[in-house]
Amino acid sequence: MAVSTEILRRELGRVLLSADEAVRLDVPGRTDAAVLVPTYVARGELHLVFTKRRDDMRRHAGEISFPGGRRDDGEDDLRTTALREAEEEIGLPRSAVSIVGALQPTPTIATGYAVYPFVGLIESTRDWVPSAGEVASVLELPVRAVLSGYGRRRLLRRGLPIRTDTYLVGDDLIWGATARILADLVDRLRAAGLIEDAARNGEAPSPSRSAR
Repeated sequence: MAVSTEILRRELGRVLLSADEAVRLDVPGRTDAAVLVPTYVARGELHLVFTKRRDDMRRHAGEISFPGGRRDDGEDDLRTTALREAEEEIGLPRSAVSIVGALQPTPTIATGYAVYPFVGLIESTRDWVPSAGEVASVLELPVRAVLSGYGRRRLLRRGLPIRTDTYLVGDDLIWGATARILADLVDRLRAAGLIEDAARNGEAPSPSRSAR
């Protein structure tokens, strides 16, 4: 269905958690972190912005994620963390983001983070400036394309096979904490009528949220 920025802002505000509500939620994790979920409308279609990490990173090398990272000392508000990280990682100015709400925080088991996701509306066209030391590329993906790539796949991680919810767009695989954040967003977009129900368009139902 065709969506406008005004409709997106109104309907997301109705189905998302408030930012204040989200930061009060307690989830397992020894380190607080935050991510920004940049969302925009282009030609009536919803898009999301992801980062692809460099292959030589010590942690999460080559993985697809939303821009974000750990809370810095002195940052009292995790929204500040999400906005700062997005500016540092992809050159998205804080002034260019309108935070409309938040998603359910999620833990990462292997790395011990409590990740707080905030949904921000941005303009549809922007010149990205990826962080040379961390980000290999910036991905702008239509929600429709992300959903069409959903599947439970067998992955090998730390030498062990796992079967988990994933989204595959071209050669880019989204899994783990990012997939759980994405699944929560998809649930809320469906509840708001901003994307079609899976039963009508043949896509997979909303996946479960097993921790990475």
